[in-house]
Amino acid sequence: MSKGCIVLSENNKYANRLINEKSPYLLQHAYNPVNWFPWGDEALKKAKDEDKPIFLSIGYSTCHWCHVMERESFEDQEVAEVLNNSFISIKVDREERPDLDHMYMTYCQAMTGSGGWPLTVILTPDKKPFFAGTYFPKESNYGRPGLIDLLNSVAMLWQEEKDKVKENADDLYQAVAERYVLNKDNVTDVNNIARWGKDVISKGYAILEQNFDSQYGGFGREPKFPTPHNLGFLLRYALLEPQSRAMEMAKKTLDSMADGGIWDHIGYGFARYSTDRYWLIPHFEKMLYDNAGLAFVYLEAFQLMKDERYAQVARDILHYVLRDMTSPEGGFYSAEDADSEGIEGKFYVWSKAEIVKILQKGLPDAVSVLSKLAGPEKLADLYCEAYGISAKGNFKGKNIPSRIFSNWEQIAARYKLTIEELEQLLRACNRVLYEEREKRVKPAKDDKILTAWNGLIIAALAKVAQVFINRNIVQEERQEFLQAAEKAVDFIRFALFDSSGRLLARYREGEAGYLGYLDDYAFFIYGLLELYTACGQPKYLELALNLQQEQERLFRDKEGGGYFFTGNDAEELLFRPKEVYDGAMPSGNSISLYNLARLWRLTGEQKWQELAEKQGNFLRDSLEDYPAGYTAALQGIQFYLGTIDELVLTGPLTTQTTAMQAVIFEDFRPFSVISYNEGTIAQFVPKLASYPVKENVAVYLCRDFACQEPVDSPQKLKDILNQ
Repeated sequence: MSKGCIVLSENNKYANRLINEKSPYLLQHAYNPVNWFPWGDEALKKAKDEDKPIFLSIGYSTCHWCHVMERESFEDQEVAEVLNNSFISIKVDREERPDLDHMYMTYCQAMTGSGGWPLTVILTPDKKPFFAGTYFPKESNYGRPGLIDLLNSVAMLWQEEKDKVKENADDLYQAVAERYVLNKDNVTDVNNIARWGKDVISKGYAILEQNFDSQYGGFGREPKFPTPHNLGFLLRYALLEPQSRAMEMAKKTLDSMADGGIWDHIGYGFARYSTDRYWLIPHFEKMLYDNAGLAFVYLEAFQLMKDERYAQVARDILHYVLRDMTSPEGGFYSAEDADSEGIEGKFYVWSKAEIVKILQKGLPDAVSVLSKLAGPEKLADLYCEAYGISAKGNFKGKNIPSRIFSNWEQIAARYKLTIEELEQLLRACNRVLYEEREKRVKPAKDDKILTAWNGLIIAALAKVAQVFINRNIVQEERQEFLQAAEKAVDFIRFALFDSSGRLLARYREGEAGYLGYLDDYAFFIYGLLELYTACGQPKYLELALNLQQEQERLFRDKEGGGYFFTGNDAEELLFRPKEVYDGAMPSGNSISLYNLARLWRLTGEQKWQELAEKQGNFLRDSLEDYPAGYTAALQGIQFYLGTIDELVLTGPLTTQTTAMQAVIFEDFRPFSVISYNEGTIAQFVPKLASYPVKENVAVYLCRDFACQEPVDSPQKLKDILNQ
């Protein structure tokens, strides 16, 4: 066994130092023969003491190619011997240490022009990279270097030209660090956002329109990512510019994704991305943040377009999250793997024979529509036609259910069903298939709870509580969703703050750890503001305000503008990363712009406006360079520049309040803020003291800094909102 491994006495099985970690990703590698270290003082000191390069491998638990590289290389004795003899090997979970991931991914992109996971970086003992890449097979083939050859070459280079390697690493450090340190152009820029904001909004839309796939939706060709903030931006653009194609682009994309194999038609939830142009073949892992963002944008689309399907998709996403991704304590888990039994997608795919055999037995629950078919034996034929199921299959000889290439209206007509009856029948079939699928070996679940991602799902749960406030058929669901959001906030307050009141980033198995990053603060504040909007409880706004104050103290870059990704109390890295790009998730800097603008409008405090203005100016260069890469920031600009409806509901939080909320939430109002003066909030939002609390609920509307007389009925409120 490789030198440096330890023995677990309880089962006499060898393990490395990762066995003592909480991260599911690190624990996946705990029995590798590689002498892995977690990132920390022990490993870094050992590298310096032994003057060895650091082999840094960064990934996450549901990453398919991370699994492949582990099986091919990190479980291999030959690879382990090279790593253990010539390197100090460190494993990092990118979701626990996004600061390290941001920093070293920047190096990888600078050195190779691309990035991804697993991220493979080789460092000098003082943590400076001199080689970076992603996945490497064990052996060299097809022009791709193998890990064995790479490691042996680097080991030899380190022995023979160490000084040159260190010199090159120093030069690279200087070049990359400038990307973070020297971003000071707009700190003193006094230009109002109004002078340039509309131009970047228009330019961002134009780029999306140019890259739009009019046949299948989405942007570009393949792979295709859902990117909810792109769609949220388009919905807002459609409201402001109704003559544009923005609504068409959003609708086509939303429809295609919900039709595609990227959507789990049987158990619900969206997969990470589509490997093809058609949204058919997913990368099967399911991420909490994707599903949070998509639930939110489908709800917004429902408010704007009144398409009931969008409401149903959002409900199904959130039912999936509550069913499969919720901890007993009330927090939400991070992800589900793409692989099961070592095979990508095995849990999710079907042979036609399987489906026919199951559905020919009929449906156990009573479905009145069945009587309209010629017999139960027709059920399987109908289902296969509706979801594109064939003997040949569409994925490695099996089938991913999808409705991309089927026409449900024609199918319904052929079987003499209404479209509603067809949908009812197919949902019943999917319930049967779901029960059968539950008997399979499930993909692994990453059950760590991340504050940032929980903030996003809290926002989505709060949004559904807003949208469904006056829909009798789903009132029980609404309460379930709202209570889940409130329970998650309570959990974070209890488990993810340290004794000094500092927000933490990760919780698992009773242990919270890692000082919270910018995303933890920004996304949690975002969720709290949506929850306050949904229920009017002042404690959520108060907590959001307190956290924003802490964010200013810990993360604000007073010289360069914007926010650093790590707090001023965090581990000192080569430099403090500052993330602005809106990738799979929006950046903390983008969401902060939106949060600051909302806090300004909610509280009337000028300091929040000034900070929002500064944040917009900080983002200006990036926005003007390529605005389509910053669509979450563009939403912040849209809000900041928009004609904002400031609504104040006064009086006790009763059914009267609910009736008024129902009017407000019925339509898509992204340029509105809602405050509740229920009698206690004025102590930390002074402006609300001027709105008297009476026995009955009244609503004040201020628009363009002019306020109207209060109204005391839903109809009167509807009338003034529509003026």
